Amino acid sequence: MRRRPDGFGQLLSAIMSQQVSVASAAAISKRLEDAGLIDESAVASATEEELRACGLSRQKIRYAGELARARIDYVALRQAETHHVIKTLTAVPGIGTWTAEIYAMFSLGRPDVFAPGDLALQIATQHLFELDARPSEKELRAIAKRWSPWQSVAARLLFAYYRTIKGREGL
Repeated sequence: MRRRPDGFGQLLSAIMSQQVSVASAAAISKRLEDAGLIDESAVASATEEELRACGLSRQKIRYAGELARARIDYVALRQAETHHVIKTLTAVPGIGTWTAEIYAMFSLGRPDVFAPGDLALQIATQHLFELDARPSEKELRAIAKRWSPWQSVAARLLFAYYRTIKGREGL
């Protein structure tokens, strides 16, 4: 399976992608890259005005700074247990469980991670299993447990299925 890079830049991109369209997130990421604001030291020393010029909201400016100051040991995360990865990442303001699970799945290549809070996964599961209602995060987490130890594979298949039924890109 294809993997995304790991590290600060990927988590920054994930934060920028929260609650915005794929196109908006890509535009923000491009502006950050063009401004040279893609590593910890550059983001930590950037002014609020520089970050705002790239399209970041006040809240995302705060989260980007928190991530830059967190000084996460990304190399150590590669070897850490998944629960430790999620605990480490969610300790940083702006990184929730969904972001940590997506990072573990796509950047660290963990085979047994699922992000049940993802809307695309909820919709795809509802459609695939012909459920009357979209499963809640708690319900989808219980469903996904049955796919262990390959929950990430199931998630990737559901993401692909979502793109097919909706005719658009998800993750």
